[in-house]
Amino acid sequence: MNSLLISNALLWVLMLAVIVALWALARQIGVLYERVAPMGALITDSGPKLGEAAPRFELPALNGSAVVVGGERAKSQLLFFLSPTCPVCKKLLPVLKSASHAERDWLDVVLASDGEATQHLAFYGEAKLNEFPYVLSQDLGMTYRVSRLPYAVLMDERGVIRAKGMINTREHLESLFNAKELGVGSVQDYLRDRLPTQSGETV
Repeated sequence: MNSLLISNALLWVLMLAVIVALWALARQIGVLYERVAPMGALITDSGPKLGEAAPRFELPALNGSAVVVGGERAKSQLLFFLSPTCPVCKKLLPVLKSASHAERDWLDVVLASDGEATQHLAFYGEAKLNEFPYVLSQDLGMTYRVSRLPYAVLMDERGVIRAKGMINTREHLESLFNAKELGVGSVQDYLRDRLPTQSGETV
């Protein structure tokens, strides 16, 4: 009987130790998640700055229509730089289409590139991009200092640049929307300002 009582007591002690260990592990996972929270689009310092008015361009689209990039408008505008030879760009097109449909109440999307129209027209048809205006302009890419693709710039209704950066994943694209909604330059800025007050540590 004594052995049974001792064994039961040991099992209870072991169970309590496991519960404490699991609680500590869960807490550490939470802290780790804050420290390595999903990062947003990679921002470069070149080109027009966040908070500045976007340069206004009036450009012909591949479908023959005229497209105004920048300036005041009814909706925010996402300028998405891509290329027919960029595999990451092609991978992100379904994500871009999905985001465009989900955010259509407040967002217009414009595709931008440069080069000969023939290759882009074929790409425009094959990728079924007819729902987006597609402009070709070397000056547009040079103005925004686009050196790597895909790259995106988000302008608000007043034509002010609210977010920008390289876009390699859905999370990067959504980080531009989150930055505009939070009123910050980027998700990185938001995390840098927020985490020290929550955890008492400097990131």
